[in-house]
Amino acid sequence: MAKDYAVVSKAIVDKIGGIDNIASVTHCMTRLRFVLKDEKKADEAAVKAIDGVMGVVVQGGQFQVIIGNHVGTAYQEVMKLGNFGEESQIARGEKKEPLTLKKIGNNILDAIVGTMSPLIPPIIGASMLKLVVMLLQMAGVLPAESDTYIILNSIGDAAFYFLPIMVAASAAKKFKTNVYLAMAIAGVLLYPDFRTLMESVTVGDTAAHFLGIPIASVKYTHTVIPAFCMTWVLSYIERAIDKITPAVTKNFLKPMLIILVAAPIAILIIGPLGITIGEGISAFIYFIQSKIGFLAVGIMGAIWPLLVITGMHRVFTPTILQTISDTGMEGTVMPSEIGANLSLGGVSLAVALKTKNSELRQVALAAASSALIAGTTEPALYGVAVRLKRPLIASLITGFVCGCLAGIAGLASRSMVSPSVLTVIQFIDPANPATSIAWIIGITILSIVLSFVLTLVIGFEDIPEEESV
Repeated sequence: MAKDYAVVSKAIVDKIGGIDNIASVTHCMTRLRFVLKDEKKADEAAVKAIDGVMGVVVQGGQFQVIIGNHVGTAYQEVMKLGNFGEESQIARGEKKEPLTLKKIGNNILDAIVGTMSPLIPPIIGASMLKLVVMLLQMAGVLPAESDTYIILNSIGDAAFYFLPIMVAASAAKKFKTNVYLAMAIAGVLLYPDFRTLMESVTVGDTAAHFLGIPIASVKYTHTVIPAFCMTWVLSYIERAIDKITPAVTKNFLKPMLIILVAAPIAILIIGPLGITIGEGISAFIYFIQSKIGFLAVGIMGAIWPLLVITGMHRVFTPTILQTISDTGMEGTVMPSEIGANLSLGGVSLAVALKTKNSELRQVALAAASSALIAGTTEPALYGVAVRLKRPLIASLITGFVCGCLAGIAGLASRSMVSPSVLTVIQFIDPANPATSIAWIIGITILSIVLSFVLTLVIGFEDIPEEESV
């Protein structure tokens, strides 16, 4: 269920001493950063208990509240509560926000993260089902020509086939435009007759025409960027048409004009442009990997936990999906996550073993289970690694080493599931299963053991028993 960040932000402000206790407030990719007039008035435990708050960090003279990917929304709601100058006036709609390069960049990142985050559950569910079907087929249990195989594979593939419609619906909420109009326009790109027309010519050719204008022949199934870009454009088209249509005709004329304007723009311009952008991003990643080889995977493994901390890891979702759609697998970002994710489980186990704080031990054990079994690393990051600092170093080193090994092994994912002990099967190569399984098992064990040992060697400053975790 979506959280009401107006309620969440109001609760946070109340628990840190009220609006009058706030000297200033800013935000990064995941945190609200308050400078308080009197830190003693802030109830840290009460803030942590608020539904929608992932944690609290007090350091550098700031009271930092971890929100996650929706921190921008929470920040805007905080701004509406008090008088923080121009920022508050902008949040309340009393003044127009100045446009800067930094603001444009932040808006793009926020839009991508906000659009893709709600789509992660169906993508993961469908990915896991496709993996199971692939393994059953490889084992000879489920012949590829059987009806059961076809049906199960269709169930797993449907979320990816219709991904443009899902992206359009999610992006429409982010861009505050009509969800169903966005879905209808994205649906045009997947409509059977349109797909047949596009597939009747060579990809990249311009044999098909609309009103005499050539149409680039591209495939839109399994794509993200075309629907995302089109929905952004739709938000402006809808507002423009709303202004020019008479009130008495809005029920029928407005939606007709919106579709009539937006759909051809999607077919002629935005769709092909989105495909080109996606292919360009994928080509750039392949270019980097071709220049530095396995080091590209190692570097990604080292910085992945830092990307998760900032929330920027979601930016790679469209690229991963696009690459899998184009080539059937992704061999840079996903393999790097094996060491990055499992190392956080390893450092959490080490902390649980070494700490004398019973509450921290419980947090560390829960975080280790989350990272190792589910591939969900935020509890280990915020509750253990970032809080204790030195375990994060152990994780980054392990991520680099195991990322390099994954790159040397040539591991590549056939789906998009956060790697864990249970989901590393996504890296099995159907063409060479024995060798890939050996590498997977070795890297999985090394990720846990190396991070565990490094944490014990590097050590950490334990939290006294009387301090709350």
